[in-house]
Amino acid sequence: MTKQFIATSILGLACAFLKPVLAADGPYHFLKEIPISGEGGWDYLSIDETARRLYVSHGTKVVVIDIDHDVVAGEITNTPGVHGIAIASDLNKGFTSNGRENKASMVDLKTLQTLLRVDTGENPDGMLYEPGQREVYMFNGRGQSATVINARDGKVVTTIPLGGRPEFPAADPKAGRVYDNLEDKSEIAIIDTTKHAVVNRWPVAPGEEPSGMAIDAAHHLIFVGCGNKVMEMIDGETGKVVGSVPIGDGVDANAFDPGTQYAFASCRDGTVTVAHEEAPDKLTVMQTLSTQRGSRTMALDPKTHRIYLAAAKFETPAETPPGGARQRPKMIPDTFKILIYGVN
Repeated sequence: MTKQFIATSILGLACAFLKPVLAADGPYHFLKEIPISGEGGWDYLSIDETARRLYVSHGTKVVVIDIDHDVVAGEITNTPGVHGIAIASDLNKGFTSNGRENKASMVDLKTLQTLLRVDTGENPDGMLYEPGQREVYMFNGRGQSATVINARDGKVVTTIPLGGRPEFPAADPKAGRVYDNLEDKSEIAIIDTTKHAVVNRWPVAPGEEPSGMAIDAAHHLIFVGCGNKVMEMIDGETGKVVGSVPIGDGVDANAFDPGTQYAFASCRDGTVTVAHEEAPDKLTVMQTLSTQRGSRTMALDPKTHRIYLAAAKFETPAETPPGGARQRPKMIPDTFKILIYGVN
C-alpha cells in the first residue's frame, strides 16, 4: 500500500504543478457559470464521467448538463422532491431519489425517460450505485433505512435498517462495502454488499454530525465532512481517524480526485476547502476557495479536475421575532446556476 500510495501521490503532485496557471491563493479559481431557469431548491449533484454529463436536482426535476460544452442538454421530469440521482453508466440507467413520494425513478440515460418507479422507504435522500453487485442503494432519511434495488430490472432486493438518519454514502466495490454517514449518531454504518447488512459502526469523534462523504478507493481512505467544521480522513479498513483539517461552516458535500489526491469539502458559508492527501496519515489544507454563500453541494469531474457547485440568489430574510423560529430565506426565481471552478 505504501509504495502504491507514494507513486500515486507523486503523480498527483506532478499533474497539479504542471498546470500553466495557478490562482494566487491556491490551485483552484472560478472559471464560469451556467445559468439554469426556473424555481425550486436543489440538493445532490452527480457526474457521469463516461457520458460527460452533470446531473443537478432542481425542484421536481433533474437538470442534465453537457460538461464538455457547459450547456443544459435536457431534463428528467416528474421526480417530486428529488434529492439526486445514482448513475449506473454501465447499464445506461439512472435512479432518482424522489423524497416526497417515497419512490425511486429508474431512468433511461439516453432518452431521459422514466422506465419505472420503485417503492422505497420513507423520504429517500442519499443514493449511490454499487457496481460490484450492480445494485442501487437509496438511503431513506425518515425511514432510517437503505432500500437496495437491482439496477438491471429495478426490483427491490431488500431493505436494510440503519438505526440512524443517513446522509452521504460511498462505495468500495473491491472491499465489498458501502459506507454511510449517520448524522444524528455521529457515526458511519458499514454495509456488507453481499450480506446486505450493517456489519460495523464507527464513531467519527472528535467529528460530529457527519454529512458529506467521499472515498479514495485505491488506498481505502474515507473523507467525512462534519458539522463541527472539520473534514476527517478515516482508514476504511479499521475505522480509525488518521487525519483531519479545519473546514467552513455548514458542510454538505465532499469529493476526492484520484488524479491529484485532492479532497474537497463544500460548505454553506461559501467556501470549499481543498486539502491534499500527502500520506495515509497526513492531510494538508492547500486552499480555502471562496464560492457563493449557500453553495453547499458539489460534484467533481476526475477527467478535467473541475468542481461544480449549485448556487442561487435569495431574498433578504425577515427578522426573527423573539422566541420565534428562524425562517429560511426564499430563493429568487430564475437565479439558479452552476458555478465551475478549475485549475486551468
